[in-house]
Amino acid sequence: MKTIGVFTKDFSLYYDLIKVLKKRKIPFVSLISLDNIPSGIGVILTSNIELHDVKLSKVIAADTYDTIDHAADLAIQMLVGKDLYSKVYIGIDPGEQPGIAVVGDDILLQKMNVSTPEKVVTMIKRVLREYPATETLIRIGHGSIITRNRIINSLISLGVPIEIVDETKTTPAQQIKRLEKDGEAAAAIALLRGGKVQRRLPLEPTKGDIRNIQERSRKLTNGKFSISEKTALRVLKGELSLKEAIDFEKK
Repeated sequence: MKTIGVFTKDFSLYYDLIKVLKKRKIPFVSLISLDNIPSGIGVILTSNIELHDVKLSKVIAADTYDTIDHAADLAIQMLVGKDLYSKVYIGIDPGEQPGIAVVGDDILLQKMNVSTPEKVVTMIKRVLREYPATETLIRIGHGSIITRNRIINSLISLGVPIEIVDETKTTPAQQIKRLEKDGEAAAAIALLRGGKVQRRLPLEPTKGDIRNIQERSRKLTNGKFSISEKTALRVLKGELSLKEAIDFEKK
């Protein structure tokens, strides 16, 4: 497979690009100029200002996307060279900052995290646009039940089949950052078969769930106070973030 080329005179963008590519262990070549581009370069990452200077047909203006990771994902997709995948599996590791992974025709195309469960649906919509497939399936881990059900209920309207899978053995054992673990777990979840979701799922927090949210609010306020059960329930249902709940009760 061909390689990604990086060309930009914007030092800040260049630094951000190589930082992401190295972190994700994506092979790339830094280009000093656009004269005599090596035949092994399949796509070039550059800036929007320099976009029209690149004569290669496959070129991405990295600074026009929401994140550098997003631009890198599109570059990988261009290298793969697929307009339509046979099967795309989307794995979701539920939690406070859910991990999401995309596997297309047995190739790991993307790993990411979103900041809240409510942002999962926006990211999945983007994935569906960018990775069209004959068959698409969403698979989500069985843990974090309330959060999991909130995510599932937000995805049902997309009309994509959803499965709940046993995520017991999907968490990486090695010592890596939590967000990276969530991404790795999501990639494993994408490849596991599970039970199909037939309808919207109930949001029925237990007393333990509520106490857990109250304890977290106490830690965030350095032990000064914890939010009420009623407000904790709103957090569990996704109506408020924990920070918003604390600010709400402070007022």
